[in-house]
Parts: sequence; C-alpha cells; structure tokens
Amino acid sequence: MPDLVNLRALVIGIANDKSIATGCARALAQAGARLAVTYPNDKAKPFVEPVARELGAELLLPLDVEAADQPEALLAEIAKTWGGLDVIVHSVAFAPRDDLHGPVTQSTRDGFARAMDVSCHSFLRLLGAAAPLMPDGGAAMTISYYGAEKAVAHYGIMGPVKAALEAAVRYAAVELGPLGISVNALSPGPLATRAASGIDHFGDLMEHAAAVAPERRLVTIDEVGALAAFLASRPARAITGEVIHVDAGYNVVG
Repeated sequence: MPDLVNLRALVIGIANDKSIATGCARALAQAGARLAVTYPNDKAKPFVEPVARELGAELLLPLDVEAADQPEALLAEIAKTWGGLDVIVHSVAFAPRDDLHGPVTQSTRDGFARAMDVSCHSFLRLLGAAAPLMPDGGAAMTISYYGAEKAVAHYGIMGPVKAALEAAVRYAAVELGPLGISVNALSPGPLATRAASGIDHFGDLMEHAAAVAPERRLVTIDEVGALAAFLASRPARAITGEVIHVDAGYNVVG
C-alpha cells in the first residue's frame, strides 16, 4: 500500500458503492489520503452520501460539471478548508441515450458535443482551475476504456469521446509537467457500474471480456483503486501522459 498520509484528494464521479470512483476513493483513504467527494445533484446525493460517510470523507460538495459556476465554487471551498490539493480523480462520463445507442455517423451535433463536454472537456477545465492549488505538484487521473483504441460494438460515440480524453491526457501531461503534476488515464476492463448499464448489450461485452482475457475474469473496482492509489503516490509521479490498462489483460487479446 503506498503512503498517501495527509495527501488531499478530490474524487469526482461516485454514483454509489459500486462505482469505479468508489474503488479509487476507498484505496486512497486506506492509504491515508484525506478525501473530498462530490455529488452531481440533489437526486444523486442520497446515494453518494453513505459512501462518503463510510470512507470518512472530510468534504461532500456539489459538482455539476455542466454548471459554469460549480467547479470554481468547489475548488474555492477546498482552498478555504484545506489550503490546497494533491490528487484529482475524475470519473465522469455521459452521452444522451439516443446518441449513445445509435450509429456514430447518425449522432446529433448537440449530443456529441454534450458527451465531449461532460466526458472530456470537464477534465481539462478541472485541471486548469485546480493547478494553482497544487504548487508543490500532484497527481491527476481520469477513466478511459478500451473502446477509445478499438471500435467496440455498442460503445457508440463514447469511443471517439474517450479517444479524445486520452489525447487530452497527453497534452495536459506536457503542459502541467513543469509544475510537477502528473496526468494519466486508467483504462479498466468492463465493470458492472451504473454508468456502464446505459450501454446497449453491456452484459454481452462483460461475458466476452471474462472469456477471452488472459486471466479469464473481470477486474474489480478495488483493483482499479489500487492503481489510482499508486499513481497518487509521490514515487509514481514520473509516470505521466500514460493510458494504463487494468483489465486482466483483455486489451492484449480483445
């Protein structure tokens, strides 16, 4: 277990106790990090609050990444309470249902733009706003998927959007590297999360992954979290601009 004692970590994207973000937050907390956790709206708060309480999060704050004023308000509260930030975990993705389930070539302009804004540009906006809170460096990470590299059936417009996210990671790593901030993407195999449930035939995708992955299994949110905790540690800061698979080897045969 890496030593993250007293590192201040912001985790965005917890929907419930089965979220990838929950696995990341749990691993960070177990390694000693202090947690700030967000919820997107009042409807989601009752599902996020028990997780935040279980993990001992010091801050539970609203963050709708589409609301222009909320990221700034979130970071202002973190600055006021903690005086700075060391770790960012961004696990947010969205596409309108019709655009997600339809052919990529028939996606709407507004639907594609919204998917790109929520799933990709929100990460860049967050990094740009949070960098001043990380004067001593830090670690930032986001969540991608194999569908960014290959055309995965039923993944739809999220494939191009995640590909853009992975490119954004590389460019952000170059820009923030001189500040001592590492930027990486974690690419888990398919997991039964609330977000994944919106993808058509996702159960078939999970069965295929478990059948062909070298380890013949799916990964867990806690295994993804272990990677996040390692990347958050100071000895791992030389790793930046990378897309790191944690998928039981699925990407080498999928």
